[in-house]
Amino acid sequence: MLAVLLALASAAGYGTSDYTGGLAARRASLIRITILAQGVNAALMVLVLPFAGLRAPSLGSLAWGAGAGLAGALGALALYVGFRHAAFSVAGPISAIGSAGFSVLAGLLLGERPGTLALIGIGLALPAIIAVSASPGSARPGHGPDQAGHGGSGQAGSGSPAAGVMWGLAAGAGFAILFIGLNRAGSHNGLWPVAASQFTALAAVLVLGLATGNARLPPRRACGLAALTGVTGAAGTVLYFYATHAGLLAVAAVLTSMYPAVTILLARVFVGERLTAIRLSGLCLAAASVGLIAAAGAG
Repeated sequence: MLAVLLALASAAGYGTSDYTGGLAARRASLIRITILAQGVNAALMVLVLPFAGLRAPSLGSLAWGAGAGLAGALGALALYVGFRHAAFSVAGPISAIGSAGFSVLAGLLLGERPGTLALIGIGLALPAIIAVSASPGSARPGHGPDQAGHGGSGQAGSGSPAAGVMWGLAAGAGFAILFIGLNRAGSHNGLWPVAASQFTALAAVLVLGLATGNARLPPRRACGLAALTGVTGAAGTVLYFYATHAGLLAVAAVLTSMYPAVTILLARVFVGERLTAIRLSGLCLAAASVGLIAAAGAG
C-alpha cells in the first residue's frame, strides 16, 4: 500500500511539472526552460541529500542514476516539443503509455510476472494511441495568451496530432529508462542515485544549451513556471524512487505513469483545453491500459 501511495503522489508531482513546463516552453526556448528547471531540481537535491543518509554510494548505483537522469532529461525535452506541436491531451497520455509499457517489459525481462491483465493492458495501448492522436480538438497549443512564439519555432503549436504521437513516444522511452535506472540503482545508497540523475540531467541540458547558444536564463515571465517545474519534478522523482523500492517496478512505474491525468486536468481548468469524443475515448482506453497493468502488478 505504501508503494501505491508514493507512486500516486509521484504522478501528481510529475503531472504538475509537465503542465508548468509545457506552458513555460511556450513562452521561451524550451532548452532555457529546461536548464532552469534542472538547476532548481539539482539545488533541491543538495538541500535534501543530508537528510536522506550520508552513506557512501557505490559506483554502480551512481552509474544507474546518471544514466536514468540523462534519459529523463531527453524525455522531458521530447515531451515539451510535443506540447508545442499538439495539444496537452496528445503527447502527455502517449508518453505515459510508453513509459508504463516499456517499464513492464523491463520488469518481465528482469523476472517480474505481472500476468494476463498486464498483457491485456499493454494491448490496449495501441488503440489508445490511435484514438488520442485522431481528430484535433478545438484548442491548439498556440491558443490563448500563453503562446509567445519564442524558441526559434515561429508560431509554436501547429496542432499536428502525428507530431504529438511521435514526441510522446520518444518521451515515454526516456521516462521508462529513468524509471528502470532508478529501480536498478538499489535502495541502499540513500538518495545518491537520484542526486546523480539530476546532476547528470543538468549537465546534459547545459551542454545542449551551450551548443545551441541557449545557456542562459529564460525571460522573467517564464522563470516562475520553470522554477515550479523543477520543484514539482524533483518531488516526483524522489517519491518514485521510494515507491519503486517499496514495491515492484511494474506497479510503481505504471501508477506513476498516470501523471497525464493531472496535466490534462490542469490544462482543462486553466487554459480551457477541450477534448473531442474520440480523444476522450482514447483517454479512457489509456486509463484502462494503465489501470490493468497496475492491477496485474499489484496482484
